[in-house]
Amino acid sequence: MAKELKTFHRLSLVWFVLLANLVVGSSYGQGRQAFITVTDQKSSEPVAFAHVCFEGLKSGTPKYGLTSIDGKILNDVKEPSKIAISYMGYSTFRDTIRPGQSVELRLKPAVLNMDEVVVTGQYTPEKIDKSIYRVDVISSRTIEMKAATNMADLLKDQSSMRVSQDGVLGTSLSIQGLSGENVKFLQDGVPMIGRMNGNFDLNQINLNNVDHVEVIEGPMSVIYGSNALAGVVNIISKENKTSVLSASANGYYESVGVFNFDGAVSVNKNRNSFSFDGGRNFFQGYSYEDTSRVQTFKPRRQYFFDGYYAYTEKNLKLKLSGEYFNELLLDQGALLPVYYETAFDSYFTTVRYTGRMDGVIRLPHSNVINFVGSYSSYTRIKNTYYKDLTNLSSTMVETGTVNDTTGITSWLARGTFANNNADKKLNYQAGFDIDIETGTGKRIIGKTQQISDYAAFVSVKWTPVRVLSFQPGIRFIHNSKYDAPLVYAISAKWSISDLLNLRLSYSRGFRTPDLKELYLTFVDIIHNIQGNPDLKAERSHNINLNISLNSEKHKSAWSAQATGFYNIIENVITLARIQGLEYKYVNLDEYRTTGFQGDVSFSLYPSLKLQAGIAETGIAASAGGTGSTGNFIFATDVTLNGSYRIVKPDLTFSLFYKYTGKTPEFQLDDSGVNIGFINPYNTMDVTATKGFWKQRIRLSGGVKNIFDTKMVPTSGATVGAHGSGGDASNISWGRTFFLKLSLTFNKYK
Repeated sequence: MAKELKTFHRLSLVWFVLLANLVVGSSYGQGRQAFITVTDQKSSEPVAFAHVCFEGLKSGTPKYGLTSIDGKILNDVKEPSKIAISYMGYSTFRDTIRPGQSVELRLKPAVLNMDEVVVTGQYTPEKIDKSIYRVDVISSRTIEMKAATNMADLLKDQSSMRVSQDGVLGTSLSIQGLSGENVKFLQDGVPMIGRMNGNFDLNQINLNNVDHVEVIEGPMSVIYGSNALAGVVNIISKENKTSVLSASANGYYESVGVFNFDGAVSVNKNRNSFSFDGGRNFFQGYSYEDTSRVQTFKPRRQYFFDGYYAYTEKNLKLKLSGEYFNELLLDQGALLPVYYETAFDSYFTTVRYTGRMDGVIRLPHSNVINFVGSYSSYTRIKNTYYKDLTNLSSTMVETGTVNDTTGITSWLARGTFANNNADKKLNYQAGFDIDIETGTGKRIIGKTQQISDYAAFVSVKWTPVRVLSFQPGIRFIHNSKYDAPLVYAISAKWSISDLLNLRLSYSRGFRTPDLKELYLTFVDIIHNIQGNPDLKAERSHNINLNISLNSEKHKSAWSAQATGFYNIIENVITLARIQGLEYKYVNLDEYRTTGFQGDVSFSLYPSLKLQAGIAETGIAASAGGTGSTGNFIFATDVTLNGSYRIVKPDLTFSLFYKYTGKTPEFQLDDSGVNIGFINPYNTMDVTATKGFWKQRIRLSGGVKNIFDTKMVPTSGATVGAHGSGGDASNISWGRTFFLKLSLTFNKYK
C-alpha cells in the first residue's frame, strides 16, 4: 500500500509539473504577442473597427487590418513599419511601429478639422491649418448627413454660394457674386468640361464616388488659369487605402419621384489596386400644376461608371482612371391644336467621359514631381419627335434646326515640380499647363472651332519667421485667339497666435471666352442664345482678407472666421436681350462685387455640433454709354446647421437651414442695365442617420425643403435667357421625403 501511494505521489508530481509548464508556456506565448490598442484621445474609450495599415519601411509591402470591438489589433509585423490609422470623425494617425511592440495609440477627434489634409492649390498635400489659402472642406460625413445625391444638394446651404435653377439647363452656382465661367470645377485636379450657358448643371455631378469636396473662394488664376476668378471647386474621388477587398451598394428614394442606385467594388493586392463603380439615377419629372404633359422640372435618366488602376511604391504612384456619364432629359411639348392629340417632344442626351493618367514621384530633399494627362469628351444631342398620342407613334422631325449634335473635346497636360519642406524658409513650385479644346456641330459657327491655351507658372513660398509666410506667383500664358497679360498674385498668412490666423491675398485674373460664348447657338422652346465671335477677354483685380480664430479644450471647441472680398472684372461677359426671347453674349464695361462672410461653430464632443453663418454680397454693373447700376446692391444670406449624435445607438439627427435674402438680377438690353429682384425665401432640411451591424449598414431618412418653397415672386427685369418666365422664379419642387440605405463590406486579410 505504501508503495502504491509513493507511486501515486510521483505521478501526481509529474502531472503537476507538466501542467505548470503548459500553463506557464501558454501564458508566456500569449505574453509574447504584441497588440496595438486604439483609443479616443478625449474620452479614452476604445475605437472599434478603425482601419489600420502597416507598411514595411524596407519592403514597402502594405498590410491592412481592423481593430476589434475593444479597439485592439495584433502587431505581427516582421520589420519596422509605418502605421496609419483612420476612422470617420477622427484625424488620420501616422507613426512608425517596431516588431513586438505593444502600445496604445490615441486618435484625435476631428472636431475642428484643423488636421484635415487638402490638396487644392497646395505644393504638396498639406494640413488645412497650414494652407496659405482659406480652404473649405465638405467631408464625406457631411455628404452623408445631408443625404446629398448631387452637387446642387450639397452646395445649396453654403452661406456664400447661390444655386439657381433652370428646367432644361439644370442648376448652376455663384460664389462671391460671380457665376458661370468664373467658377472652375475640377475632378481630382482635372478641369471638367460641358457647360451650358456658361454654367455646369450641378445635377450632373453625382456624389456616389466622392470622398470630399475642397472649395477655395476667391481667385486662383495663377495656379489654375482661366475660369478661376471666383474660386475653385475640387471634387476628390474615393480611393480604397484601407482594405484588401471593399464592396458597397446604395439605394435612394425621394417622394417626388427620384429612384437612385449605385454600387462599387475595389481590391488591393500588394502594390496594385483596382476599383470599379457605377449606377443609375432616375427622376420622373415634376410640375407645380397638372399640365398633362409639360413639366417644370424635366424627367431625367442618368447612367454613370468610374474605374481606376493604381500602382504604388514607396516613392512612386501611377494611376490610370476613367469616368463615363450618360443622361437623357425629356422635354415634353404641349398638345397641339386643333384636336390636341399630337405634340413635339425633344430628347436631350448628354454624354461625358474622361480618361486620365496621374503620376507622383517623390525625390530626395522633399522634392516632388506631379503630372497628369487627360482626354475629355462632351456631347449634347438633341432629337425632336412628332408624337401621335392616339396610337403612340413617334416620327423624328427632319426639317429645320430641331435636331442637333454639339461636341466638345479637351486635351490636357499638366506637370509640376515642387519643393516643400516645413523646416525650410524657402519653398517653391513650378509647372506648366497645356489645354486644347475643340468644338464641333452645326450650331457652331464654321461647324468646327478650336482654342488652345499654353501656360507656365511659378510660385514661391517664403517663411522669414515661423509665424509669417508670403507666397507670390506669376503665370505666363499664350492663347491661340487672345493676347494674354501676365497673371500674378501674392498671398500672405500671419499666425498671430496658435489660435488666430490672418490671410490676405491680391491677384490679377484673366479669362478668355470659351467656345460656346464665342460660336455656339442654343435654341429650344424657351431659349435662344447666340454666340459672339467679337467678345473681349475678361480681366480682373481681386482682393481677399480672412481672419480665423479657433479654440479647443477637453471636450468642447469653437471657431469663428470672417472673410471680406472685393472684385473688379473688366469686359465681363454676360447675356443681353436683342429682341423677344433672343439673347446674345456681350461685354459689360465693368462688373464689381464686394461683401463679407462670417461663420461661427461650436462643438461639444461627441454629441453636439452647431454652425451659423451670414454673408452679405454686393453687386454693381456698368455698361458704359448704355447705363449702370450705380452703387452696390446688396443681398443677405443666413445659414444655421446643427447635428446631435446619440453615441450608443449611433443615431445622428441633423438640420440644415438657409435664409436667402432679396436677390438682385441684372438684365442688359438696348436701354441699359435693368435691375430686378427675387424675393426672400427660406429652406430647411432635417435628416436622421443610423448605423447597424458594425457600420456595415447605414440608414438615412428625413424631410427636404420643410417650408415647401417652390416658386418665389420676382419684380422688375428678372426674366432672362434662362429664367422661368412670368413674375416668379423656380426654386425647388417643394417638400419631399427621402430614404437612403447603404451597405458596405470590407475584408482586411
